[in-house]
Amino acid sequence: MEQTHTSHNGTAATTPGAQRRVLVVEDDATIVDAIATRLRAEGFLVQTAGDGPSAVDTAEAWQPDLLILDIMLPGFDGLEVCRRVQAQRPVPVMMLTARDDETDMLVGLGVGADDYMTKPFSMRELAARVHVLLRRMERAALAASTPRSGILRLGELEIDHAQRRVRVRSEDVHLTPTEFDLLVCLANTPRAVLSREQLLAEVWDWADASGTRTVDSHIKALRRKIGAERIRTVHGVGYALETPTP
Repeated sequence: MEQTHTSHNGTAATTPGAQRRVLVVEDDATIVDAIATRLRAEGFLVQTAGDGPSAVDTAEAWQPDLLILDIMLPGFDGLEVCRRVQAQRPVPVMMLTARDDETDMLVGLGVGADDYMTKPFSMRELAARVHVLLRRMERAALAASTPRSGILRLGELEIDHAQRRVRVRSEDVHLTPTEFDLLVCLANTPRAVLSREQLLAEVWDWADASGTRTVDSHIKALRRKIGAERIRTVHGVGYALETPTP
């Protein structure tokens, strides 16, 4: 584990951009050094952990603003780290996986991850996604503090903007911040087909077509929670939120 950019009294230095804390959990020294170096260059405070137990302990003690979390770890895996950290406090999580395995991605999203990247990846893209994820969380917090009034009802689906809650048939459905934002984006124009690129730009602030598989995986995770029949796939184009016929 490593702490950087701290002053003599242990408080975070006030260098530009250093307010944001990122915990990088990865047991490959080459990868973790590359990630940490890039993020420090971007102005982040960085700590690292190389196994599951130390990752959970560091997250509890250091209270990071974001986790970059490998799935395969000694001690216990990244999925268990994600579960335990999210049980302590909500924090955005970027999952890293060595396999282009959709099952890993869906399970990761299911335990509270907000995004994922498959190795190998470019450090430039990783840094960009970290910035995007943090900006999106800031927007979500602002939206929660200045909520829209009322509840959007689309048949048995209810979206409460004020409380950022979703119900299906009056039962609460737990969504990650990303899943909620994705559902709201679709619900803003029900029945209209939104392309993967549109969703990526609106929800992730990411305008690169290489990220469209991220959209697909989040859509699948969202379908599992609100019902597959509520989101229609338009092959080769994108997705639409189905609503009851008037």
